[in-house]
Amino acid sequence: MAGPRFGYLLTAMVTPFHEDGALDLDVARDLARYLVDQGNEALVVAGSTGEGSSLSDEEKLDLFAAVAQAVTVPVLAGTSSSDTARSVRLTARTASTGVAGILATTPAYARPSQHGIAAHFGAVAEATALPVMLYDIPIRTGRKVAANTVIEVVRDHPNVVALKDASADLVGAAALKAELGESLDLYSGDDALLLAFLAVGAVGLVSVAAHWAAPEFAALIRSAHAGDWNAARLLNARLAPSCTFETSDMYPNPLPSKAAMRALGFNVGQCRLPLGPSDEVLDQCAHDLVSALVGSRG
Repeated sequence: MAGPRFGYLLTAMVTPFHEDGALDLDVARDLARYLVDQGNEALVVAGSTGEGSSLSDEEKLDLFAAVAQAVTVPVLAGTSSSDTARSVRLTARTASTGVAGILATTPAYARPSQHGIAAHFGAVAEATALPVMLYDIPIRTGRKVAANTVIEVVRDHPNVVALKDASADLVGAAALKAELGESLDLYSGDDALLLAFLAVGAVGLVSVAAHWAAPEFAALIRSAHAGDWNAARLLNARLAPSCTFETSDMYPNPLPSKAAMRALGFNVGQCRLPLGPSDEVLDQCAHDLVSALVGSRG
């Protein structure tokens, strides 16, 4: 069986900004190449970790093009907003940027019915010939995508080929995978639940902490697929501090990721409001975490 079209390990990339808050495409290109060199097989751009809700459509298109031209792996473009019509317009314009796929997120804030969610996803899928990955993240959107909704969208739209599941619903994920089988590539959307998602049929991970821990996540995924669950559990334990660090009430994602990348020497800048800037405590924690992980690799 061929591997998943987007690979096994993807990182949802942070969006670099200049000191004045403007988009920094040069650093975005450098960061994208670094992430690929570290073992990421695809990148997601302008998702929640990429502060997509704080980017204009024109900024997104510029970012899509810059990253897609900088790397040879698939780049998925986050084109969704709470406005379906706007999402459709942006999705239709995205193919010209050279990206390989679309990330379609449940509309936030509006809290639509399951029928509305299916219609939103369907409209986005119909706006492009590119393959589409659905993204279910109820903690940000206020709505869980029901398994039957995913099944309906996948069966009605052949270019919907993957799901990033950040719902923590392992029972639902297992049932969904059992129903759709190879017609849907299931990805964990939560670093801390990767091991459990792999056990119920996920192909891999769309990650936050793979910004700095890609080699470890890639090894965990390889171990699980090879049936070496003991090695996978050991790697999972090694990654636990990174999973804890990547988001918290005090420092929500992507504040920690940007701090970690600054600790690695990438001038990704600060987050735009409403997230706002880092502080000395987070920056020191990022430095300590990254230094310990890199040092442990020998």
